Amino acid sequence: MKNMDFEALVLDTLIQYLFLLAGGGALALAAMGPFAVLVFIPVICAVFLICLLSPQEVHRQTFCFQMSWQTLCHLGLHYTEYYLQELPSTRFCLALSSLMLLTQRVTSLSLDICEGKLAAASGGTRSRSSLSEHLCKALPYFSYLLFFPALLGGPLCSFQRFQARVQGPSNLCPRHPFRALTWRGLQILGLECLKVVMRAVVRAGAGLTDCRQLQCIYVMWSTAGLFKLTYYSHWILDDSLLRAAGFGSEFGQSPGEDGYIPDADIWTLETTHRISLFARKWNQSTARWLRRLVFQHSRVWPLLQTFAFSAWWHGLHPGQVFGFLCWAVMVEADYLIHTFAKLFIRSWPMKLLYRTLTWAHTQLIIAYIMLAVEVRSLSSLWLLCNSYNSVFPMVYCILLLLLAKRKHTFN
Repeated sequence: MKNMDFEALVLDTLIQYLFLLAGGGALALAAMGPFAVLVFIPVICAVFLICLLSPQEVHRQTFCFQMSWQTLCHLGLHYTEYYLQELPSTRFCLALSSLMLLTQRVTSLSLDICEGKLAAASGGTRSRSSLSEHLCKALPYFSYLLFFPALLGGPLCSFQRFQARVQGPSNLCPRHPFRALTWRGLQILGLECLKVVMRAVVRAGAGLTDCRQLQCIYVMWSTAGLFKLTYYSHWILDDSLLRAAGFGSEFGQSPGEDGYIPDADIWTLETTHRISLFARKWNQSTARWLRRLVFQHSRVWPLLQTFAFSAWWHGLHPGQVFGFLCWAVMVEADYLIHTFAKLFIRSWPMKLLYRTLTWAHTQLIIAYIMLAVEVRSLSSLWLLCNSYNSVFPMVYCILLLLLAKRKHTFN
């Protein structure tokens, strides 16, 4: 009787893996069309490497292949935009976006294997097992890399969480799902209404090409506000879909694993006066992935390496390279400025004034970085750099140079 129950459980688990895999494949074909092959090829190669290589080798090899493949695809986008000067296909852009998310899952999985958090899958391809046994061992990896709730968006879901949800009781549901999803639906509705208002404001005003002097600051702030509202709305929608599918915070958290973190923490992002805190809270799951993948393994200039890799992962557009490197410098300056302020600002009125000024300055610097990252042409980037908006990051650069000499006294 126990054997029959165990076999039924195994069969049910396999069916769930196949369902998630088939759903991901169908969604990829429907959304990306023939460009879905750009996602399918690295999935097959990644699973092959995971099943073939030893735990010590698997992360380095999968990382190199995945980033090389993604870079080639981004170069195709560069060729279309900058050389041919044509608009890229929407399906191709969706494939690139999905490929970037796939890179997160592949490297997260390979790091878990390399760090011993997951049992190594290597050795299976060298054994004399049948083809069906090989495929059964590889099925969870295929399903994880292509499962449809996270194919086109959403916070990074670890393999442990994914596996725990699939292998857990099928009748287990999140607590208060209707209330939580209703609240998120209202948030999305409110953000979309704000987007309509902000889009009208941006269209009614002058652009970077037409603005003059201080007017450019207002143009930068309003345009960046529209970008942020778009990101917030998408992140909440992606998080809702992932939770509705059962991969939220209620499932699969192992003792050594960080808890589930949604990408959007709007209150913190809009109220913080620290650029470093904004960097940690902006797209939180990606920030945590970058910290684990790059920052914690870098011995020299870890902050600069992390932001440089982020520019590479995003596609190495000129604005992205400039924006992410500028962001790294701003974070470094932020650490020094606020450490200095803690030593010399004592009274409550001065603390309130300091927090107000640094909040406004932080929001304007973030708006500057966001516009730099989002613009696609060198001419638009030059207009941004040549405007009054460049005063705000320049102030932090000057303070960084002045305070860096006294850094040893802050420690």
